[in-house]
Amino acid sequence: MNFQTRPRAIVEKFYFAPLPWVLKKGLISMSINLKANPFFLDDEACTWVSETLASMTINEKIGQLFCPLGATDDESYLKMLTQEIGVGGIMYRPAHAENVLKTHGTLQNNSKIPMLLAANLEAGGNGAALEGSNFAKPMGVAATDDDEMGYWLGRVACREGAALGLNWAFAPIVDIDTNFRNPITNLRTFGSDHMRVIRMAKGYLRAADEAGLAVSIKHFPGDGVDERDQHLLTSVNSLSCEEWDATYGEVYQTLINDGAKTVMVGHIAQPAYQKALAENPSMYDKKTVPATLSKEIMVGLLREKLGFNGLIVTDATTMLGYLVAGERSKLVPLSIARGADMFLFNKNLEEDYQAMFTGYEEGILTEERVDEAVTRILATKASLGLHTKQKEGTLVPPAEALNILHCKEHTDKAVECADKAVTLVKDTQSLLPLSPTKTKRVYLNVLETNQDLDTPLKKAWMEKLEAEGFEVHLRNRDTNVDIMSAFMGTGDDPQAMALMQEIFEKVEDFKNRYDLAIYVSNYETASNNVVIRLQWQGLMGMGNDAPWFVGEIPTMFISHANPYHLLDVPMIKTLVNAYTYTPEVVDAVVEKIMGRSEFKGVSPVDVSCGREDTLY
Repeated sequence: MNFQTRPRAIVEKFYFAPLPWVLKKGLISMSINLKANPFFLDDEACTWVSETLASMTINEKIGQLFCPLGATDDESYLKMLTQEIGVGGIMYRPAHAENVLKTHGTLQNNSKIPMLLAANLEAGGNGAALEGSNFAKPMGVAATDDDEMGYWLGRVACREGAALGLNWAFAPIVDIDTNFRNPITNLRTFGSDHMRVIRMAKGYLRAADEAGLAVSIKHFPGDGVDERDQHLLTSVNSLSCEEWDATYGEVYQTLINDGAKTVMVGHIAQPAYQKALAENPSMYDKKTVPATLSKEIMVGLLREKLGFNGLIVTDATTMLGYLVAGERSKLVPLSIARGADMFLFNKNLEEDYQAMFTGYEEGILTEERVDEAVTRILATKASLGLHTKQKEGTLVPPAEALNILHCKEHTDKAVECADKAVTLVKDTQSLLPLSPTKTKRVYLNVLETNQDLDTPLKKAWMEKLEAEGFEVHLRNRDTNVDIMSAFMGTGDDPQAMALMQEIFEKVEDFKNRYDLAIYVSNYETASNNVVIRLQWQGLMGMGNDAPWFVGEIPTMFISHANPYHLLDVPMIKTLVNAYTYTPEVVDAVVEKIMGRSEFKGVSPVDVSCGREDTLY
């Protein structure tokens, strides 16, 4: 790939309904104080930033604007990224630790300017490596109501990330889970109380600083208000300016003051502030503009009102919340022109690079705006000491650093977190503690997307309950059977016949077979899911998989994920929220339902979903 600088045509052409004052100014001019929060650079580091910037061609500057998603460890491709394009950073999805470390080494060793190496370190080191610790989901951390657990989430995640050569955590998530229907925030947040979000996130920031990683607080201007997912459309934070100031604004202001080096801006509109800060507010009357394309949000709100001096990175630009905003070739340079410093992920890197370069040639993106963005990128790198580490050859640690992954200290803290997090939501039937002498025969129904009978979650719960002395029948939820043939008496599938027997058996026979029913659910939040709700296998229109038997035998529900399942099973009178599925959490739940350990968790959200009928 060979990109050559061509004579720059300055034209009075802007795209995507630009603001009148962008037209007048043509650029965003913002002073950058390299010695102030969050950079705090000394004279030597300031000199490195200025001299590096002065030595760069426009091609190299534009390369620095990109942080693509890593797709391969092929050495020739990595050299192309670093030597031909010169990307400023990269993020890989979790892979085996040794390969992650090797890939990061290849990237840093071939890059003229040290790279920002990122990962979604939201729940532990498992965000970067398959062998990393799955410490806890943020909501599980928040349920401990222990500020130090916020610190330990950051400590485990960032120490393990640093061992893999990472220097940038796309965490902590500081969204506020105000809408229980939101399909993407949920467990990924510290809950619905913005003050608890602040307490937990402050600890994460402290730990990240100790580990030498920059954080990226996200997703500005704040997810969790809408019930839709920005992966699938431009979602909306519909709070008024006053409501935003008192919640999300306080979160971001506090963490910016505490030294957060970067902010990730989401494909989320904030109409109240977009109108309040626009010279022509009517332009927002009939369109939803994501913050990643809004000067009002990135400059007016984040830079000017909140005083953020650090690096702004877009969220992944492969999300529909960004893609549907217009023609991509025009959107790419506009994100930088309107205030972002770094562009996350690509549909096609070569095409996006060319779009950015064309935007520069056509005057959408001025040289001053590019210089401002690259200055902040370089300053972030300098604030992490990457320029010094590059000289010393220590940008990527040696292989023995990987010994910290899933080490005993981290596991012990995960055990402590699980013990403090597991929450008893209700037990209005006084079922707990369980005892095999009282309810020996258990009907176990494990709800997860994988319907195989031997999944790790199903095996874990079968083994744990049997070890406690219960006799356990595991409900087979695989409906890939010829149920109609079985119904007509013409089939010979044993699995189908067993399901038919269960569907049509007498209630009295069911009561005679089981003393207790336990549901275990693990429906986690995931991008591109429209909704997270319980999914029943209602064969032939019969509610055979749902808890039809709550009036017949004691029934309880344990959720390893979504804390709002009470909405769908208000009739179940004993419910436990565990927030995370790990061996440590399973052990903690068992200890508590058997009465050997008290429940300590404090719910970070309104589990009733505002409905009285769920509490009885």
